[in-house]
Amino acid sequence: MMSQESGKRTKIYPKGVSGRFRTVRWSVNAILLGIYFILPWLKLDGRQVLLFDVPGRKFYIFNLIIWPQEVYYLALLLIFLVIALFIFTAVAGRLWCGYACPQTVFTDIFLSIERVIEGDRSERMKLDSGSWTPRKVLEKTLKHGAWLTFSFVTAFTFVAYFVRSDLLLDRLITLNLTPANIFWLGFFTLTTYGDCGFMRELMCLVPCPYGRFQSALFDQDTLIIGYDAKRGEPRGPMKKGDFREDAGDCVDCTLCVQVCPTGIDIRDGLQYECIACAQCIDACNMVMKKIGREEGLIRYGSLRSITGGVTRVLRPRVVVYAVVLAIMFGAMVYKIWTRVPLDLEVLRDRASLYQQTRDGRLSNVYTIKAMNMDRLDHRYMIRIEGIEADMIIGSNPISVRSGEVYQTSLALVLEKGRLNRRVNRFLFIIEDIDDPRVTASRESTFLIPEAGEKHAMVFN
Repeated sequence: MMSQESGKRTKIYPKGVSGRFRTVRWSVNAILLGIYFILPWLKLDGRQVLLFDVPGRKFYIFNLIIWPQEVYYLALLLIFLVIALFIFTAVAGRLWCGYACPQTVFTDIFLSIERVIEGDRSERMKLDSGSWTPRKVLEKTLKHGAWLTFSFVTAFTFVAYFVRSDLLLDRLITLNLTPANIFWLGFFTLTTYGDCGFMRELMCLVPCPYGRFQSALFDQDTLIIGYDAKRGEPRGPMKKGDFREDAGDCVDCTLCVQVCPTGIDIRDGLQYECIACAQCIDACNMVMKKIGREEGLIRYGSLRSITGGVTRVLRPRVVVYAVVLAIMFGAMVYKIWTRVPLDLEVLRDRASLYQQTRDGRLSNVYTIKAMNMDRLDHRYMIRIEGIEADMIIGSNPISVRSGEVYQTSLALVLEKGRLNRRVNRFLFIIEDIDDPRVTASRESTFLIPEAGEKHAMVFN
């Protein structure tokens, strides 16, 4: 956290706390980390279920293979996620930041390692302010060693989403990592180590834009963590069983500040630094139990409900976001449902626009590229629609293996005088022999010479 007086960073020592929200965070952490670390090792039909093969220009997502030609799927997904973030933030505030953001989850693990080795808040502060004793050297060495180990495991897992996990592990064990493997493993290890071990809350307060633009998404009914000032003020010391009409329930213990990972005082009102992690709620509820007061002095709620009103869940902006999100989701489902795992490219011969055969007929030459984007091998038939011409091709039907691009050249030949226009448009169509529903088409042109124009000869 930055000091307002000096402008320098003041190191934050979050105190450990227990409670129902801390339990929820541990559970969410376990689920998310389990998915993250296990997913690269799961296989489907002998293939990694999630693999972003950048050199091979293919993304494997369970049974789906995304090719460069289908990048619009990723564009749709990004738009969908942005709109989902809008509606989630408008309704639930920054719950994403407090429970599911990778920065929060990994930093929470780093803090837990720190507490196990160096102790809780007061012990860590005392250790840092003291001289370098053998105990301090040992604890610091153990802590940073554990941090680096966790960072490397995290980096290895991340790289395994782009390089086959079994191949990457084999390269690591046999010390046969490629320079690219070494660079990315080192880069992400040091990035995680520096981010979660040293930067911590600064990543949320400075580079992350989410906290900055939340004010544009929040309103009086958005879920936040708030302090009930009407109930808590004026603050003052209190023991169990005490009752004073001139004092609020807040005993000014500052535990809510001590447990905050960003070092703010939630009693000062809504602040962009708050990541809605609910550590302050658990700390305050623990104190309320000790003094015999009702829990919820600090609680989840909207600005409207905390001040005594009733939260309105359905409101114009939420409805608009929900409608747009539903449309986007429907579009994504439709595109995936109607997806054809076949692509066709047609290139005209650039050497000559048209040619004449020995028998006086006209010919146009084309290069055909058929891409099989399915997991299985297929046989396809190539045909044309829109003009009457003879098609000369090496073999038809063609066989294309899974994930391969079949390229061939073919010529369309027709009688001179059959076409009257110089440029004649038609379709190349390729379809699966076993399943005619799997088909793709591309428009092309057949060119003929104008009257008196010379043209090249070709021998057939």
